Amino acid sequence: MQPSRRGFLKTSALAGAVAGSTMTASSKLIAAEETKKLRLAAIGVGGSRGRYNRGGSIARGAAKFATMVAVCDVDDLHTEEFNQDFDGKLNKYRDYREMLEKEKPDVVTIGTPDHWHVPIAIACLQSGADVYCEKPLTLTIDEGKQIRKVVEETGRVFQVGTQQRSSGDLFQKAIAMVQSGHVGDNVNAYIAIGGAPGDGPFETEEAPDDLDWNMWVGPASEADYCEERRKFFRWYFEYSGGKMTDWGAHHIDIAQWALAPGENGPTKIKGTGEFPKTVPADFNWNSFFNGEASLPNGYNTAMKFNIELTFDSGSKMVVTDHYKREDENIDFPNGILFEGDKGRIFVNRGKLTGAPVDQLTDEDNAKL
Repeated sequence: MQPSRRGFLKTSALAGAVAGSTMTASSKLIAAEETKKLRLAAIGVGGSRGRYNRGGSIARGAAKFATMVAVCDVDDLHTEEFNQDFDGKLNKYRDYREMLEKEKPDVVTIGTPDHWHVPIAIACLQSGADVYCEKPLTLTIDEGKQIRKVVEETGRVFQVGTQQRSSGDLFQKAIAMVQSGHVGDNVNAYIAIGGAPGDGPFETEEAPDDLDWNMWVGPASEADYCEERRKFFRWYFEYSGGKMTDWGAHHIDIAQWALAPGENGPTKIKGTGEFPKTVPADFNWNSFFNGEASLPNGYNTAMKFNIELTFDSGSKMVVTDHYKREDENIDFPNGILFEGDKGRIFVNRGKLTGAPVDQLTDEDNAKL
């Protein structure tokens, strides 16, 4: 069967309609009331409507479907701001473990900095809660295996937020075009996800009184406080993975979905990267990740990079900070270029273009 984005949506809608047809208006009301009985808690809510992360907006959205009972954040200002949206009635915590023990929530949203995702998610699942966690879910492959194991053991519902899958109609159409042959065979993907800053080293300072900095650092190596380390944590390998776990978590996901449905992943990987001046040329990254080596207090994720991934099918995926082919007038800082022997298409959050797109008939569009 040819992949069909619209067919999937229609089938899902039909299934929902059939299920809904057996429910009376009163039974729907009862179902809604039962859902609101679920006890919801938010861990990591950010400040100023998400100044440090998107956890607050995620939790506010979830509160439309359940009853928010507690909020947990290492920053008291964040907690107070979030609590104002619930008339100040929420129980407030700095330590998620205390919150889980006392509140016993049915559902938890996690919007913390990336390095806390896995420890908190595992604790929530083992406490009996269903979990929604913002991307990137993990920073290592092994962490992903740990999450999978705990989900299987607990039987809880676990969801990861990735907006280009849940609301990316342009991306889903691009995937359908690739998989149904509209760009031909021998398809490769060329991805640009933007570069990262290389500033630093930075001066350290005293952490604000309303912030539990030791708890913020948590499972990462000990570090003195500075605003850059906290606010721009994505550019520190201690807490995130740079652009690879930022935009890469979106575009690489879409490209792999299109190129290798059902495959486990690439079989060959090679790449180069340009790192900030705070990182010595001969720096031993294995020692760093093992906690045996340190770096000056500056951004340390790759500023520029070029990575090539090869799949069993022969397809290749190239991931760069900025993709350019001067001889063909191809130049873009963010997006995905799919190229096969019938042509090429380009997709990002704003557009889907290319000759194969222009050549689609009404019948083709109805099938996609």
